[in-house]
Amino acid sequence: METLGEALGQSDAFIAFQEQLSLVAAVDRPVLLVGERGSGKELAAARLHYLSKRWEAPIVALNCATLASTLLESELFGHEAGAFTGARSRRQGRFETADSGTLFLDEVGLIPIEVQEKILRVVEYRAFERVGSSTPISVDVRIIGATNADLRQLAKEGKFKNDLLDRLSFEVLFVPPLRERKGDIMLLARHFAGRMAVELGQQSLPDFSDEAISLLEAYRWPGNIRELKNVVERALYKSRGKLIRTIEFDPFRSPYATISRNSHEDADIPAVAEPPATSHPETAKMSLPDTIRRIEQEALQKALQAAQFHQGNAAQLLGLSYNQFRVLYRKHKNALRKSA
Repeated sequence: METLGEALGQSDAFIAFQEQLSLVAAVDRPVLLVGERGSGKELAAARLHYLSKRWEAPIVALNCATLASTLLESELFGHEAGAFTGARSRRQGRFETADSGTLFLDEVGLIPIEVQEKILRVVEYRAFERVGSSTPISVDVRIIGATNADLRQLAKEGKFKNDLLDRLSFEVLFVPPLRERKGDIMLLARHFAGRMAVELGQQSLPDFSDEAISLLEAYRWPGNIRELKNVVERALYKSRGKLIRTIEFDPFRSPYATISRNSHEDADIPAVAEPPATSHPETAKMSLPDTIRRIEQEALQKALQAAQFHQGNAAQLLGLSYNQFRVLYRKHKNALRKSA
């Protein structure tokens, strides 16, 4: 099964989640892991398995989003020779392979209803039939499901069986996204950078500039750990073994697009600017609109400086789309120029 390496962390959110995993691992019941893409659901499933009484038996994984309904059924339950075109011999499914161990079903929310019904039967009766057979096969498997979907909403829409949801959700654990693990971002970044340095044959461990650290820690990380790994490895190889100074969050950003710093869209950005003073004697006398305006201006200026006046990166730091950023920037453009 795919993993992102060791489970590393020291933040409160990470430690609390690991404690939850340890607690439920000893209880031989199905578990649902809910988390955003790239947040480490595979690692969590592996930890659940190896902390359980089933740790000596196999953990078998299947990504349910990658297969059509008929193929998914065959992958889960196996098939007999001649069950369908191309089935030349008997084949065991994932349930049989995982007997006495753990079956990890990733993207469980995408399983077709007809396959859900057969999984429900396995959960309830611990038995199933291979495709093309009527002979029941008994198995003892613990199911761990993972999803980033709202399964209760899918159940309301008739896309997920309520009975199966009840059986799989003995416990539901929410994997913390990387943005809630602030203390772990640089720990993970240095870990990924070190591994990449070894891969590239570099003799010394890489380090990050203060500006790069500020960018990494301020970013929202919608792709979580997987995105962090890509960003750090890309930055390391481009640094050519030197101090990592440049962070590129979006590899698809064209240097020729209008959002480029050198384009006409960014021509009105001051080349050098200091943030407006954050403390003013008259602040207490300001109206609410004036206070909001000042806060917006200071946030814009600080984000622009941290992003080296690249508007696309500054928008990401503020958690805004590029268009939202441009609207806000145009609103305060004159004030920002005066402060330069």
